[in-house]
Amino acid sequence: MGKKEKFYADIISFHQKVTGSGTEVIARLPNRENIRFIVDFGLFQEEEYEMLNNKLYFEPEEIDFCLLTHVHCDHSGRLPLLTKNGFNGKIYLSKPSSEFLPFAAKDTYKVLKEKSKRSNTKCIYNESDVEKAMSLMAPIDFNKTITVNDNIKVTFFKNGHLTGAALILVQISFPGYENINLLFTGDYNNKNVFFKVDSLPEWVLELPLTVIQESTYGTMESSEIKYTFNDNIQKYIKSHGEIVSLVFSLERAQMILYRLKELQEKKLIDKDVPIYFDGKLAIKYSNLFQTRDLGIYPHMRDFYPENLTIVTDNRRNKIIEDRSSKIIVTTSGMGTYGPAPQYLLEYAKRDNTLVQFTGYTAKGTLGDILKNTQKGEKVQIRGALIKKNADVQYTNEFSSHAKADEMIEFLKKFKNLKLVLVNHGEEETKKSFAGRILDEVETKNVGIMSRQFLFRVNPYGLVKSVERQLE
Repeated sequence: MGKKEKFYADIISFHQKVTGSGTEVIARLPNRENIRFIVDFGLFQEEEYEMLNNKLYFEPEEIDFCLLTHVHCDHSGRLPLLTKNGFNGKIYLSKPSSEFLPFAAKDTYKVLKEKSKRSNTKCIYNESDVEKAMSLMAPIDFNKTITVNDNIKVTFFKNGHLTGAALILVQISFPGYENINLLFTGDYNNKNVFFKVDSLPEWVLELPLTVIQESTYGTMESSEIKYTFNDNIQKYIKSHGEIVSLVFSLERAQMILYRLKELQEKKLIDKDVPIYFDGKLAIKYSNLFQTRDLGIYPHMRDFYPENLTIVTDNRRNKIIEDRSSKIIVTTSGMGTYGPAPQYLLEYAKRDNTLVQFTGYTAKGTLGDILKNTQKGEKVQIRGALIKKNADVQYTNEFSSHAKADEMIEFLKKFKNLKLVLVNHGEEETKKSFAGRILDEVETKNVGIMSRQFLFRVNPYGLVKSVERQLE
């Protein structure tokens, strides 16, 4: 057996489509030792895969360490399940992510506990598992290479997807052999309004490299984005209507508040119109943005619009009962959790009302249900049957994912691309985007990741793919 075969890494995906992100890597060294690590371990949010949230296809106590690209629950939500089942290694993450993760983990546990109570099932982990996982956090600086062990070096680079999000370079070495270089994009974006996204350094671009590339918007061009939010807000304010804007707690909430502030400053909406901000987790994150060193632009710490009121639980009903013109910014972004259902139960049935979603709504969420309900049709919210009279709108302009053309441009920058493994996308999207990579990017091989296949790579790229036996 030659050198090319003796030193390789097996790359295994835990997820099939978009959510439930997780990848296991087994570095198989020439001395017959194995190093196992995980990149992300998130919750499945698609209805068809939710039953996988309690499934493990490996032994957590055998995992040496974990790398976290960012704190969204579809990437981090199952970390406590690892500690529950014996994982005791470090969880490496960026310093900003280490500020967010304890809040995100507690909120995810709260949601899981509520779902378990409703379905009369046992929660997949408990509060002590969450605390144990948080105790394993090992924050690291961006652009600083750390030595995890004798054979593994890791470098985090800023990623525009989210404050704290990282592109993670893993370099696997063994004396006498070329390195196996793996770059995990996580959810990727090339820009962010809160901080500067630097290009990868030249030394990374020149590496012989395998890139594990997300593909969420792999069939959409950046030119297809429709910028409708400002017009929608102005239209309903001018008609003295009411607006409920659904936001994700981390960064989307802060971005929407900043956009409303900009509209005020440009005199496109009156500063006298009250703006209400609701959602405990989003408020906690906003406080971190304003008080902690997260690497954001100094001027972006001041994102609150004028005439803003932070909502407490005991005030929510009074706000809903008040029929005067207003803007409510509330979680959750998909409408199912947080204060959102309480607002939607009332506002979805009102005339001269805008319900504005600002991001992706997974299948089966309240946002998805409203999207597929025509105006005047009946819809069930929290057990109550109502007639949908509000104008329900969706926009992709705040998406934190790069589009297909932007991801292709990103891949073209690499000078020695050996392999691209496409993950984190609907099955047809992954296939379509993989085909485009073959056509437009100079690389030796392209693979489509799923739970069905293991990809074996070495310093020179793809060795082979192996079909896996799953339950």
